[in-house]
Order: sequence, then C-alpha cells, then structure tokens
Amino acid sequence: MFNLVRSLLLTLLLSFTLPIFLLVALLTGLGILGYLPWVDTLGQFGQSQLIQFLVIFGDGAMWPGLLIIAATCSLVAGFFDLFNVWFYGFPDNAKS
Repeated sequence: MFNLVRSLLLTLLLSFTLPIFLLVALLTGLGILGYLPWVDTLGQFGQSQLIQFLVIFGDGAMWPGLLIIAATCSLVAGFFDLFNVWFYGFPDNAKS
C-alpha cells in the first residue's frame, strides 16, 4: 500500500513541476531569442503569444495560468497512475 501512495505522490509532484519548468524554459528561451538581431521579431512574437496563451488560462494573469496548467497535468497524471493500478491490479507480492 505504501508503494502505491509513494508512486502516486511522486507522479503528482513530477507532473506538476515538469510543465512549469518547460513553460518557463520556453519563455526564457524566447526572451533570449528576442535579443538576437536576426531573429528578434520571432522571439518577441513567440513570447507574446505564449504569454497570451497563459493569460487565457489564468483569467487575466500569466502566473495563475501557469499554475492551472501544471495542476491540470498533475491531476491527469494522477488519474493515469490510479488507472494503471486498477487495470493491472495491485501486486500481491509487493513489500511495504
């Protein structure tokens, strides 16, 4: 039983932090790209589009949108983890 809870908590934690790291890295990369002379328009356009995407989910603010996306990914990953246990069954020889 402890393995199930540990697996679920690890899944929830990793699937919450991964979208945050990926979106922040994408925002940072596009911001850096905006300083390069030959692709500055592409970097600025991409960064503004990503911010507008996050603002849609955040009800007018970027950071709550990022947290909403991360929480949704975490919830879905938790459901997949629980479904995996339900579908394949809890192993009888699991040591707690």
